[in-house]
Amino acid sequence: METNSALAALAALAHPTRLDTFRLLVRHEPDGLTTGALVAASGLSQSTLSTHLAVLAKAGLVTAEKRGRQQVQRASIDTLRSLMTFLAKDCCQGRPELCEPLVAELICC
Repeated sequence: METNSALAALAALAHPTRLDTFRLLVRHEPDGLTTGALVAASGLSQSTLSTHLAVLAKAGLVTAEKRGRQQVQRASIDTLRSLMTFLAKDCCQGRPELCEPLVAELICC
């Protein structure tokens, strides 16, 4: 992941509604959720939620798939993985033992 892509993803996630929506979609992978289910979960109007989904989609964090009459929203796990790797890659400065607590927390939960 390049810096500009990481910044776009982080900026998209820097809003409570978008972060909550993205986390909810991650929990529902690989099936995703319909836009209607996301509207119900968020308590927002469909137009407001669609605006937030558009920001997430522009950052590559969410994709939409038409299934019949419904739009199913899915989290892009590949983008999430790339962002997490981008953030953690240089944190250890060549010393992997510094990142072991982070890896252990991700594995256990």
